[in-house]
Amino acid sequence: MNRRRGIRSLCCAALAVTAVSLSSSLLAAEEVKIGFLVKQAEEPWFQTEWAFAEKAGKEKGFTVIKIAVPDGEKTLSAIDSLAANGAKGFVICPPDVSLGPAIMAKAKLNGLKVIAVDDRFVDASGKFMEDVPYLGMAAFEVGQKQGNAMATEAKKRGWDWKDTYAVINTFNELDTGKKRTDGSVKALEDAGMPKDHILFSALKTLDVPGSMDATNSALVKLPSAAKNLIIGGMNDNTVLGGVRATESAGFAAANVIGIGINGTDAIGELKKANSGFFGSMLPSPHIEGYNTASMMYEWVTTGKEPPKYTAMDDVTLITRENFKQELEKIGLWN
Repeated sequence: MNRRRGIRSLCCAALAVTAVSLSSSLLAAEEVKIGFLVKQAEEPWFQTEWAFAEKAGKEKGFTVIKIAVPDGEKTLSAIDSLAANGAKGFVICPPDVSLGPAIMAKAKLNGLKVIAVDDRFVDASGKFMEDVPYLGMAAFEVGQKQGNAMATEAKKRGWDWKDTYAVINTFNELDTGKKRTDGSVKALEDAGMPKDHILFSALKTLDVPGSMDATNSALVKLPSAAKNLIIGGMNDNTVLGGVRATESAGFAAANVIGIGINGTDAIGELKKANSGFFGSMLPSPHIEGYNTASMMYEWVTTGKEPPKYTAMDDVTLITRENFKQELEKIGLWN
């Protein structure tokens, strides 16, 4: 009797092991799909994010479903499409950060996990949705690197702080923009630039004409002793417009240092042989695409949830001397 029970127990155990093994094999064989949604698919930045997300997929064994989502309607429709195609989650740079609550509601309805990249979701009150995993630029730290680059170039040119002034075009309504310019100013002050030599001018718009207007309003306040100028802002366009204003005011390119943030909007200016626009802090879309896709894969396959905030401060100063080579490295130059 005991012998029969023993045999029965062994048979049950063997069947259980076989069932577990079969289940594991089926899971391993199941294709893992994740979505990668971007607001401006035609932009080189997002093309690079996509390319490196796919690189992660090839290396780790998952498929990336790429979808352009230029507006809210297409965004919500894309989430339904991902679910219908068997995706387990998605990475997204939304066309409008205020879509955050709607995106999360739609994702929850479809049982999909979400990671935001580049642009962080905000709720109905305009506050960041800190419960949604997000990977994006560390604004203050990148601003500091921008300011350090400005100070380093000024020192290289032998500029004296006594006759050097800075015009910083600000857009404090945008938290990211404020942090970038705050970081830049902190670096300039730490490098020895007197606080009263830094002029702030509020931007009404974030384009080149808007930054020209803002800089012009600051230039008229400069003392006659101002010989050299540093132009700062939260991105390339807010600096490009500032440089245009210095040209109209009669400042030679050799007496102006403008350094932006983004890189891809500065290519046309860096192709010029001579300009007060010295360079730009180029972020890392290749790292962001690879890392967010990898994080999502780990999350849907192992249950390892990504950090709520992953700060990216890895930027490269691109100038006329190196911009082609640096852009080629990450697929932003053909």
